[in-house]
Amino acid sequence: MATSVENAGDLQAQVDEVEALSSIYGDEWCVIDEASRIFCIKISADSSSSKWTVCLQIILPPDYPSASPPIYQLNAAWLRGPERTQLSNMLEDLYVDNAGESILYLWVEKIREFLVERSQTSDTEEGFKMRMSTEEKGGAEDDVAWGVPHCLELVSAMEQVQLSSEAIGDGETPLITHGQVITDRRSTFQPHLAPVVASKQVKMVLDALYENKKIASATHNIYAYRIFCEDRQTFLQDCEDDGETAAGGRLLHLMQILDVRNVMVVVSRWYGGILLGPDRFKHICNCARGILVQEGYVDPTDESAKAGGRNKKQKGKKAK
Repeated sequence: MATSVENAGDLQAQVDEVEALSSIYGDEWCVIDEASRIFCIKISADSSSSKWTVCLQIILPPDYPSASPPIYQLNAAWLRGPERTQLSNMLEDLYVDNAGESILYLWVEKIREFLVERSQTSDTEEGFKMRMSTEEKGGAEDDVAWGVPHCLELVSAMEQVQLSSEAIGDGETPLITHGQVITDRRSTFQPHLAPVVASKQVKMVLDALYENKKIASATHNIYAYRIFCEDRQTFLQDCEDDGETAAGGRLLHLMQILDVRNVMVVVSRWYGGILLGPDRFKHICNCARGILVQEGYVDPTDESAKAGGRNKKQKGKKAK
């Protein structure tokens, strides 16, 4: 009986907190699944810049705030490694200091404070790099004095390919296509595809996708791309897990098997609170293959497509 009363008290506290946050943050606050108590909020360093932005996705357990903390996920293309760990530690310390109380407002403002500091640090670093670049233009004598090799010596063979690809790419964001949704045990998967011929277009596609609040709120945005460099007869390719361990590598491997080129695939996953195990990789790959077929990069009637795909504009041409 006591547990039932406590849960009722927690539910009312959650309702009150969500109403307050919605009132404070307006359109930044987003309800993903009210029945499952899943919400998200887009947090920026300031309203004039979208560069330093984090999407905080939250699942409220039945016994929050009395006994359990919110389940949370931090989503941002730039937030990696030590910075992600640092921010997570800040939020967890804040919860420990305020255990049993509503914590979401404090979390949001702590993240905003972190973003402002990161933005200011970035501005300082960029200014320093510009000054260093200006100083290094003084001549070979400066290079010798500081032990700085010529810039071309610092570029690997793969980076040379990347520079070559960027030189031929235009400045327009490629057209992005969205594929069919797959839902399993409250987790939702959706693929997105864009043609890319230069590595800078990969960032353009990601930036464009993250402008969509729903996509930005995804628990994971896994992606892979393959760009064929005609002059060198080689591929520029890479992938990103975005927290879904090994998912990016599996997605890239699928694209390699299908031999698709000059294309980028992003698969968004919204976690529903139930672990899917290996099935999540099956859904990610099925989403990716489905949109590649949909957009003509793979011929669905050709069984050999499982071992070698086709490019939309270069059908039948294989990499050497």
